[in-house]
Amino acid sequence: MSSSDKQRPRRVTSIDVAERAGVSQSTVSRALAGSETITPATRRRVELAAEELGYHVNMRAAGLRRGETGTIAIVVIGREGQGPAAINPFYYSLLGSTCAAAAERGYEALVSFQAKPEELFGHYVARRQADGVVVIGTATNHAAWDYFRKCAEDTDGIAFWGSPFDDSVWVRSDNRDGGRIAVERLVTSGARKIVFVGDTASSQRQFRERYDGYRSAMEAAGLAPVDAVVSEGSDRVSQGRNAVAQLVESGAGFDGLFFACDAMALGALEELAARAIDVPNDVGVIGFDGLGSGEFSSPPLTTVEPDFAQAGMLLVDTALASQDERPERRVAVHLVERASVRRPIE
Repeated sequence: MSSSDKQRPRRVTSIDVAERAGVSQSTVSRALAGSETITPATRRRVELAAEELGYHVNMRAAGLRRGETGTIAIVVIGREGQGPAAINPFYYSLLGSTCAAAAERGYEALVSFQAKPEELFGHYVARRQADGVVVIGTATNHAAWDYFRKCAEDTDGIAFWGSPFDDSVWVRSDNRDGGRIAVERLVTSGARKIVFVGDTASSQRQFRERYDGYRSAMEAAGLAPVDAVVSEGSDRVSQGRNAVAQLVESGAGFDGLFFACDAMALGALEELAARAIDVPNDVGVIGFDGLGSGEFSSPPLTTVEPDFAQAGMLLVDTALASQDERPERRVAVHLVERASVRRPIE
């Protein structure tokens, strides 16, 4: 025996626990697995023996024996040709909250960034690599969403955020309520000519829902809603800039802007500043998503933010639920008050 073998401590096993507790090895396994066939007194004796010896159950191995992996797969869809650094920061916030929710339930998170058609993979459950799959990311990668849509047809245990379709199990923000919150806040600041900016016909289904919330809130306030402003641009920030240029050059009057996402709102703030349009005194601006970068814009961006902790929890719960327990789910939203909207008029 080598000197290193002499120094290496022997690994404690369930046999050692059984000897210390005066029970069989099978009793140790059942007691530590929470079996109801074991009396409370015996379970406590086994637990004390395990604690004294420093024995820890390998929950992953135990799960595999029961046909479980103890893992949640999280797929983040990006744009083809762009790396993970180009992914909307919103999805990183959502990824973090989903990983945290998985950990709370005792699961490890297997994270995969996917964009190219040849790299797409979603059959984690069928191949026993995970007990459930959460898919999030940009809705502009149509090939990726078509692929995962087919995966959902063949496999239980997939939950989607940001999907461009409604016929699979999804979790989304309460987008209509977010539209209501944004309009009502702009109205309290004195705004009356409020415009929604975002393509309601795009693959981003949530944009349409946010516009519907805008329309309903405008009508409830006795104001006339207008058609959504749609602008071109290579990314959301440039679309926000171009939307402001389009509005100003058209001569349309506006004193409130509600953007379908924060990235567009941040671009709009830059264009408004370049045109010497004062925010919030000339126009109030509200975004949607709760991006942390909005805190550092000029002025800091008021935004509608989903409850990220609840979003992560619902995504994990939905992915792990049985097929008849997986309803469509909505995540509560709230206003993050910053300086891009005037204080309420009393």
